Amino acid sequence: MGYLLYQYLQTHYGLEETFSFLRLMNYISFRASVAFLTAFLLSLFFGRKIIIALYRSGFRETARDIADSSIIQDKRGTPTMGGLLIILSVVVSVLLWCNIGNLFILLSVAAVLWFGWIGYSDDRSKLRQQSSEKGLSRPRKLALQALFGLVLGIILFTPQISPYEKDIMYNLYVPFYKFPIVNLSYIYVLFGIFVIISISNAVNFADGLDGLAIVPASTTMLVYGVFAYVLGNAKYSQYLLFEYIPGTGELTVLSAAVVGAGLGFLWFNAYPANVFMGDTGSQALGGLIATVAIILKKEFLFLIAGGIFLAEAVSVLLQDRIGIARIGRRFFYRAPLHHTFQFRGIAESTVVVRFWIVSIILALVSFLTLKIR
Repeated sequence: MGYLLYQYLQTHYGLEETFSFLRLMNYISFRASVAFLTAFLLSLFFGRKIIIALYRSGFRETARDIADSSIIQDKRGTPTMGGLLIILSVVVSVLLWCNIGNLFILLSVAAVLWFGWIGYSDDRSKLRQQSSEKGLSRPRKLALQALFGLVLGIILFTPQISPYEKDIMYNLYVPFYKFPIVNLSYIYVLFGIFVIISISNAVNFADGLDGLAIVPASTTMLVYGVFAYVLGNAKYSQYLLFEYIPGTGELTVLSAAVVGAGLGFLWFNAYPANVFMGDTGSQALGGLIATVAIILKKEFLFLIAGGIFLAEAVSVLLQDRIGIARIGRRFFYRAPLHHTFQFRGIAESTVVVRFWIVSIILALVSFLTLKIR
């Protein structure tokens, strides 16, 4: 909204002649920087107010049981649904500094709001029933996630309305290889639905310890923000031999806003947490990451950049869906994976910081794929 206002005033009144510093608004790097600062400061300013409001409204954890009484971290009474703070900070920052007429920005904001609503509904149901097992049913949650994936796929992969050039529309790319590996045709829509469901739930599994999910989510968005900048720049994409996708540069600004909001949320979510993000935050972040990955056609990059989330999701899949349900045995002490380390006696804060370190290393490996191809 702020960026569109600048464009309107510049077009009709030529303000740059008087206020030359306004030319900075033309640079994605500048708008990304101020979007980061805006989201961060909004998080700090509204954080305490939202935490108090959540507490007074009764949106508080009743128990945080990791299935072993000897290592339960009692955090009853801590406000949850703090993802509302992340959503507020990101959306306001995007409205101020992004070109909201950009289709990719509209789809990304829609993802934040839609998945945030799914998470909010799930959190509210759990709190009303006073049970972590009585949120939205799994079929209903998957159906709502799949519905967004279907709409996203139709918009992106219908030739008449798609923002992509026809020669790259259905191409599937993998890291470390410069050529598309396959043309999926209309199957890309189904693949997109799978990506949406997989990533949004993978991020959700990682939300179990103070500060655990927000840092890997921020580093993953940082990686996608850099790739968005490269793919949206004709010179850089040509130099690095990537497909050029006009308009994706705006996602760099959005990614910066997410990182800023994430660090602001971490201010309150670091151990010992004053607030939990809940499904409201983890679903919003997961849905957004998945949407950006599909838009940039870098779905498989998540296997590296989001390696923490991948490990958490695989541990749950192996433990619950295969181990316990199929063969009657456990592969891990506990699932998701971070609870295994707790079960082995490692302090919560140590587990979290080590996961952060791994997420940073994975982000650096992801950046290597810009050149090693």
